[in-house]
Amino acid sequence: STSEVYGTALTSIIDESHPLQGQSPYSASKIGADKMAESFYCAYELPVVTVRPFNTYGPRQSARAVIPTIITQAIANNTIHLGNLDTIRDFTFVDDTVNGFLCAALSKDVEGCTFNLGTGEAITIGNLSEKIIQKVGTKVKVEVDASRLRPQKSEVKRLLSDNSLARDRLGWHPTVGLDDGLDKTISWIRSHLNHYRVGTYEL
Repeated sequence: STSEVYGTALTSIIDESHPLQGQSPYSASKIGADKMAESFYCAYELPVVTVRPFNTYGPRQSARAVIPTIITQAIANNTIHLGNLDTIRDFTFVDDTVNGFLCAALSKDVEGCTFNLGTGEAITIGNLSEKIIQKVGTKVKVEVDASRLRPQKSEVKRLLSDNSLARDRLGWHPTVGLDDGLDKTISWIRSHLNHYRVGTYEL
């Protein structure tokens, strides 16, 4: 699943009991898929476990995601074009997300359960872009591009994970901090910049 099913947080941090809010067709379709999986567990005892990653990032990620978008533009352009800079996200490095899937698959007595896979730490997109620019080591400016803004009622303003259930039941915890994860991602993208159409807004 995805943290997007929660929509804009109604509580300071989001645990698995947080209401589901379909603020976009993407999140609504994920909510529907979650409920179908839940129904097969309830009706037929299908051994289902649902995991909800919070903003996975890392090497090989598409430029549809914000971190590769920032990195590629910071490397190649004089200006970084972004959407809303005030939204808050909980970014989880891909290795940790994968480990969360494995823990969910291998743990005992968790059928029918749902687990958040997030770090429990959050950052605004504006502060994230400043951090990446500093790491890339270029002098670029950041501009809000109106074409990249989500519709107001669809924008998810804040996603911050409570991962205590995954820690307790799956024995999972994130091991890669944002700074280390960004360093790994920047290094990979520098070596594979030709894989990206830099500055193109990917929908």
